[in-house]
Amino acid sequence: MLAAREVAHLYQTDFVRNARAVAALWAVCTLCFAVLEVVVLIEPAWVRSGAGPGPTGSFGLFEVCLETEWLPQCQGSVASLSPVPSFETAAVFVCMALVLVLASICCCFGLYRCGSPATVYKVCAWLQFSAASCQALGCVVFPDGWETPEVQQLCGSSAGSYSLGRCAIHWAFVLAILGILDALVLSVLAFVLANRQDALLPEDFESCRKTPDSGN
Repeated sequence: MLAAREVAHLYQTDFVRNARAVAALWAVCTLCFAVLEVVVLIEPAWVRSGAGPGPTGSFGLFEVCLETEWLPQCQGSVASLSPVPSFETAAVFVCMALVLVLASICCCFGLYRCGSPATVYKVCAWLQFSAASCQALGCVVFPDGWETPEVQQLCGSSAGSYSLGRCAIHWAFVLAILGILDALVLSVLAFVLANRQDALLPEDFESCRKTPDSGN
């Protein structure tokens, strides 16, 4: 039979290898979530007008675009940092989510140099959970601005708060909702990785360290 130290060494080596693989996957998914947040923020594709009479176009947090025979005519731009007036609150929440995700990435690379991995994972987990909460608030508040003239121009006079009229949710809004789930999964995974950092050695090895050798 293997000695307790040898078993502990094998256990620790296997756990560290698996933990590093999971941590690498977590870091890649965090970077992907940051890219997704940027796309969600700048794309005017949260809602698109459907078939029927009236203009065709789409809008997001910062732009309202009308389709023409040539190029779409868009009002507003993320470069001006001025969202569509009715979506200012939603844009603030989504921007906060993006800032929190970027902060978790910086924390991941920065704290590894001066803190323990468990501390890094816990800080990143709370940042990502906060990002998910901000994103969720942004998605909940966004439909409240559908009764404005900008939206009714595309969706008809029947459009109102939490009612799209002849319009329909487009792919950017779906990505925003998926981003909430992604951030929640990442935060839970970070908490799990943080808790597992304290379990590198088996319990029987710890008890063997406390008891004297039987031969003495």
